[in-house]
Amino acid sequence: MQLNEDSAKKLLTDMNMADMPIIEFQPKAAKVAQDWFKKYKNLCYEFIESLSDSVEELAFMNLNQQEFMALIMGQKIPQNLSIRFKIPLIWGGQLDINNLFMCWTFPYSHRLDTFIMKQNGANTIWLPNPTKKIYVPIHNTSGGDGGNATEDRLSQIAAQIAAARGMEQ
Repeated sequence: MQLNEDSAKKLLTDMNMADMPIIEFQPKAAKVAQDWFKKYKNLCYEFIESLSDSVEELAFMNLNQQEFMALIMGQKIPQNLSIRFKIPLIWGGQLDINNLFMCWTFPYSHRLDTFIMKQNGANTIWLPNPTKKIYVPIHNTSGGDGGNATEDRLSQIAAQIAAARGMEQ
């Protein structure tokens, strides 16, 4: 199905993802290296290690402290989180941290798969292009008065990790 920008945004709105930025893309088949998966796994490790600058978004992922620490330390991606390509490798996307983002597998990664598959055969594809490393829908980031204790706690942990790694936050 060929979408235009308005119809693509409407489809995402219908999927409860109205705040997902998109880019227009003309897919062209690209050769993917045979060792792409090994490189991808290493890249995922680098990506999750880089998340100490994304504590605000991580705070809204409802991770417990053990899951958070395992994620930030590059040990394990918590259940129901996915690392996705912005531009798929088969269309010329690069194995690069800037071509990755993280979101909940269910429902958002599944919805994004549906969004892309509905455009099968189109000359122009609209692809998700979140500006941050972690996509958390805006309706999941609103809180009440009084702050967010989870965010405060995770911010302190991330600051300690960043300091230990010699990184600025």
